[in-house]
Amino acid sequence: MTRSVLIIEDNPAIAELVSMQVSDLGMTPVLANRGDDGLARFRQGGIDLVVLDLMLPGLDGLAVCREIRTAPDYVPVLMLTAKSTELDRVLGLEMGADDYLIKPFSVAELGARIKALFRRGDAFSARATVTPESRVIEVDGLRIDSSRRRVFVKDAEVELTAREFDLLWHFASHRGRVFSRAQLLDAVWGYNHQGYEHMVNTHINRLRNKIETDPAEPLYVQTVWGVGYRFQD
Repeated sequence: MTRSVLIIEDNPAIAELVSMQVSDLGMTPVLANRGDDGLARFRQGGIDLVVLDLMLPGLDGLAVCREIRTAPDYVPVLMLTAKSTELDRVLGLEMGADDYLIKPFSVAELGARIKALFRRGDAFSARATVTPESRVIEVDGLRIDSSRRRVFVKDAEVELTAREFDLLWHFASHRGRVFSRAQLLDAVWGYNHQGYEHMVNTHINRLRNKIETDPAEPLYVQTVWGVGYRFQD
């Protein structure tokens, strides 16, 4: 079945560029040039991925992303932004975006990010549905439920972004194994590009702040100096 990609972008030239790339990937582009119109189309169903501009008329990208994350079915979101500050990227991730691209971007990288999001989602679904027992991991007061994508620390639920959850699940599924930043980019983000390793550091710091009693002395996600990170063995 052909996948449908909802493109919410008010710049006609960029919308056309993204639409052409989506078509070249064998997917069906669905266009909206306002945030509220895009959200209304998303709610009609049948959308497999959303390419979402941050600055939009009607509703801005952050508000649209927040509403998308209230839907019962999980749909990945790739956010486009002309802003390059870390604050803008973090806000997008906090609202539930899976990835982001800073304008101007190359068509090749756009295609790689779209394919990576689908590849990562397919791989996660395959891992999470092997057996019922494999869907829940419990370690020292930390409970990770992959089927419901929920995390609890000492019975208190912790709200994670999509990427934080996938990163934690990847670590917990390979207890004791050390991963470099490049390996984590490839496994969790779906691409391995030099220069993006800082995203791994940012996500791990934010993840620790949410699940660790003392982020400076982490119990779960531990640093292996000079190599990378591992989940407690």
